[in-house]
Amino acid sequence: MSKDLTLGIVIPVYNEGNNILKTLYELKEKVNVYNKVYVVYDFEEDTTLKALKGVNLRDYKVSLLKNKYGTGALNAIKTGIEESTEDAVLVVMADLSDDLSVASKMFDLIKDGYDVVCGSRYMKGGSQIGGPIIKGLLSRLAGISLHYLTGIPTHDVTNSFKMYSRNALKRINIESTGGFEIGMEITVKTFLNGGKITEVPSTWKDRTDGKSNFKLFRWLPKYIKWYVYAILKRYF
Repeated sequence: MSKDLTLGIVIPVYNEGNNILKTLYELKEKVNVYNKVYVVYDFEEDTTLKALKGVNLRDYKVSLLKNKYGTGALNAIKTGIEESTEDAVLVVMADLSDDLSVASKMFDLIKDGYDVVCGSRYMKGGSQIGGPIIKGLLSRLAGISLHYLTGIPTHDVTNSFKMYSRNALKRINIESTGGFEIGMEITVKTFLNGGKITEVPSTWKDRTDGKSNFKLFRWLPKYIKWYVYAILKRYF
């Protein structure tokens, strides 16, 4: 595979006015290999846009995209994936929770031929700092158990912090309808399609500014759907 690949970064936002500039600065400091950042918003009054008005977006290679599927993080991620043109796509949250220091390593693995590279909280060297206890326990249980039940080569299938090759994305019809389970769906389907998946240890830390939009009990059935899908398709 050619080593001269391009990388796009997709950031779904919802009123992240207090965080977006810090996130862009951190990307510029820690990830020096990206070609463009796609900030995907739902509505024109989003505080994220207000925070970006006084910024030269070219300095951060930012392209603003309005969510073409309506509202919600999943639809924003879908929009970013579909509208980006780079060879690889990294999904990053705007709340400074993701471990951007490992992004360049993730890109190197994509260049080595991997289809999905997962930031993993639950492998050796990874960690999770803060966040709701029940959410963390369920996520860890799902990731580790699915790894051993199906052989999927990641211990953290539910983490949104993943990098995808464009070729892998082209082979998938995204069916997810809500929440953040799109990352789980892409990873599971890539695995079942025979794609190459790997993981790198990463640290997730809970946001310090703003309120999380993660709706555990509303979205839990959607994660369970892809968990069961992976097992059934793997063995039946």
